Amino acid sequence: MAKKRKEADGYADALHELQIGLSALQRRIIADGTKLLIIVEGRDAAGKDGMIKRIVEHLSPRDTRVVALGPPSDRDRRAWYFQRWSGHLPGSGEIALFNRSWYNRAGVERVMGYCTDAEYAEFMATVPMFEQLLAHCGVTLVKYYLDISKGEQRRRLAARAKNPLKQWKLSPIDQEAGKRWKAYSAARDAMLARTHSVAAPWIVVRADDKRQARLALIRDLLVRLGEPERDDQQLPDPGTVFLYDDAAHEKGLIAR
Repeated sequence: MAKKRKEADGYADALHELQIGLSALQRRIIADGTKLLIIVEGRDAAGKDGMIKRIVEHLSPRDTRVVALGPPSDRDRRAWYFQRWSGHLPGSGEIALFNRSWYNRAGVERVMGYCTDAEYAEFMATVPMFEQLLAHCGVTLVKYYLDISKGEQRRRLAARAKNPLKQWKLSPIDQEAGKRWKAYSAARDAMLARTHSVAAPWIVVRADDKRQARLALIRDLLVRLGEPERDDQQLPDPGTVFLYDDAAHEKGLIAR
């Protein structure tokens, strides 16, 4: 019990220090007029909600927005695919976090058959150009993929089903997550390989350990955006968070 309490205290202290760093980063973003867009993707139960909560917990709500869009409307389906997200892009001095994003088309829509083969092919061909345009127009785009193992996803979904405070998270898609594990893995692999670019690279976070993943991602974000390091600041763990590379599969860094 004492060991668990000590570990919890250590995590809380580390998170607190990193959130101070995020606050300092936001002050600089506001002063410099930076437009920061953070995309957080991952399978069902990968920890996206909790991750984003820890990032924004002590940031200015006036200058920070979390975007989690629901299913597209009939009009959305008739419009340019990226149109429903364009109104949520960050303005000068703002931070926008997308809890899932246009990459729904490369993941759940592809696996569940919610888009046609032609729509999927068009998305995969155009998303690198769209993101390059964003970068050209001054948007700083950071893309994180939270990667969990099959066993951990199964455990989390089972715990979610038993927790009365998390009933809002349950959906019919959750029931298909385990059944279609291989299909989601194939979709993930294609997405990472084909949409990783110089303008908008993917950063993979191994997320079976929620606390370790949160600390690693925030550390990576601070370092990646040039927040000055303190003497006692730890660098991101390269075994937990790393820039995507095809070799990551061979090294066993991405869940099968």
